[in-house]
Amino acid sequence: MDSATHDKILAILGGASEMTIATVRPDGFPQATTVSYVHDGLTLYFGTAADSQKARNIALNDKVSLTVSLPYDRTEEILGLSMGARAARVTDKAEIARVGELMLKRFPEGADFGPDEADAIAIFSVKPVVISVLDYRNTIGDTELVTI
Repeated sequence: MDSATHDKILAILGGASEMTIATVRPDGFPQATTVSYVHDGLTLYFGTAADSQKARNIALNDKVSLTVSLPYDRTEEILGLSMGARAARVTDKAEIARVGELMLKRFPEGADFGPDEADAIAIFSVKPVVISVLDYRNTIGDTELVTI
C-alpha cells in the first residue's frame, strides 16, 4: 500500500469513533453490531461484555467484517472503510493497559466505570486482512482494495 492510501485509512480511523462489526453466529448467519473503537495504527480495539454474543461468536470464529465511515450529507461525500479482519480477545495485561489509555483519551467518560464493570468487559483486537477504501468524492462507487 502506498503512503497516501495508508494516511487516508488512518485519517478515516481517526475521524470516526464507531464501527459496525459483523461476527459469525453459531447458526452461520452474520450478526452486525455498532461499537465504539480506538485504533493503534491499522489495529482496531473495542470492548464488549465478556459474555456478549459478539464475544462468543469471535471465540468460535475469528473472522469479522466491519465498516467505518466519516459523517456525510450527500452520497458523493462518502469516505469510509470496509474490512475483512481477524479478531482476538486481548489477554496481555500490558496491551490491555495501553488500550485502556487509548480508550480513556478518546472516550473520557469511560473514567466513570469502576473496577467491577472493568472486570466484566473483554477487549478485542481487530487486525485487517483486506481493506476497501471508499472515496466517493472521486467518483460514486470509487473503491481501492488493499491487502495487508
